Amino acid sequence: MSPGFRNFNPSPSSMQRTLFFIPHEIGPFPVFGFGWALGILVLALVVRLVWAQFQLSRHAGEKDPSGPPTLGQIIAGEGLFWAIAAGLVVLILPTVELKNVAGDPVGMAIRGYGVFLVLGVSSAIALAAYRTERAGMNPEWVFGLAPWVFIGGIVGARLFYVIQYRDQYIGETTLDTIKNMLAFTEGGLVVYGSFIGGFLAFLVFTSRNKIPLLRFGDAIVPCIFLGVFFGRIGCLLNGCCYGGRCEPGWASLRFPPVTKVYQEQLASGELLGMNIDLKTGKIRSVVPDSVADDLGIQANDVYEAGDFDRRPFKQADPATAEEEIVPGWMMRVSGKTHVLSPDELPERALPVRAAQPISSISALVLCIALCVLSLMITRTGALMFIGFASYAVLRFVLEIVRVDEAGQFNTSLSISQWVSVVVFSLSIAGLIWLYFVRPDTVDGADAARSGEAT
Repeated sequence: MSPGFRNFNPSPSSMQRTLFFIPHEIGPFPVFGFGWALGILVLALVVRLVWAQFQLSRHAGEKDPSGPPTLGQIIAGEGLFWAIAAGLVVLILPTVELKNVAGDPVGMAIRGYGVFLVLGVSSAIALAAYRTERAGMNPEWVFGLAPWVFIGGIVGARLFYVIQYRDQYIGETTLDTIKNMLAFTEGGLVVYGSFIGGFLAFLVFTSRNKIPLLRFGDAIVPCIFLGVFFGRIGCLLNGCCYGGRCEPGWASLRFPPVTKVYQEQLASGELLGMNIDLKTGKIRSVVPDSVADDLGIQANDVYEAGDFDRRPFKQADPATAEEEIVPGWMMRVSGKTHVLSPDELPERALPVRAAQPISSISALVLCIALCVLSLMITRTGALMFIGFASYAVLRFVLEIVRVDEAGQFNTSLSISQWVSVVVFSLSIAGLIWLYFVRPDTVDGADAARSGEAT
């Protein structure tokens, strides 16, 4: 029996899209809005300010400008972050709770994608603080920069994705469209978009705080790829950023029904064992012992139509979110209608290349390589540009194993490959400027300014 069809025993290492579920209410209060989450956020702010006051009291009487920030400096530097967080809890999160078939909120699914996104950000910040201090700069810069880069990166990543796939986010109403665009924890973030948004935020932050951009950039750029390492694991759990079809093997993956690759293979007929001419609908061949073969479908039959069968939604538990319900499949072949329940469909998609693990491991290798290289390079700013150029090359190559992005501008190159070309070109131009245009003495001036700032 061909892999991917019925009676396939799914691997125990299968994708885990939802890690756990937060109910709509706990006791008499809602979790989001004016409820438990807002209370926890207020408590976190109080703890942050109390800890800062404790640090100030320990350094009382010292005149070291690199000492801990005052409460006023914390509020000025982090106030926007806390205000936005409160706005998200009160105004945004209630609108993105999952709903059942009747439209009632049932709670929020904590996706593996979102968890690894947070883990990636946290690990990148921790490594950046360590490297910044090792480079003789103030690690507090990293914590001040983090909210800027986090917000800028998320906005940039989401905008990049929404613009690229804008047709998928148009809802019945304007509010539905906005909700679809804001549901970023379920997937739909583009790494390059986060780089662009985060880098713009980085430029604004360093300019406002008079921080040496190149020296600071050398310290934090390797840390970005540690974040990408965790982020791509999130992509694996979410089932996005997948590779093209391949034979079963150690470098292949097979995803369950809730994923896009499964649905695409189902809609094309490939998952059911049909090789269909997309222009005429004529079935070229049928895989023996496949679902299509068991239904009596034969070569030269005509595939007329196919769509998801929503009848399983009518029997769904009211506590189950609508998007978690697996639909059936209906299709008409040569005038005959076939209806398949979820249990009659294949349990896993056909094998695809393991693009997410490959991308994840590659990012970790790049992070380690840049950290080692930083011990050898003395030219300020060189490591930052080398990091950008290296990732551009890496991403260009990795896009070859992926099939979730179409070619752009009448070429076979995806949008990420085009961006890679631009990033690589700008990075090489930056290296040329550093080594052949920028005076060597500026490195020393940067170091001096950094020393004064710390």
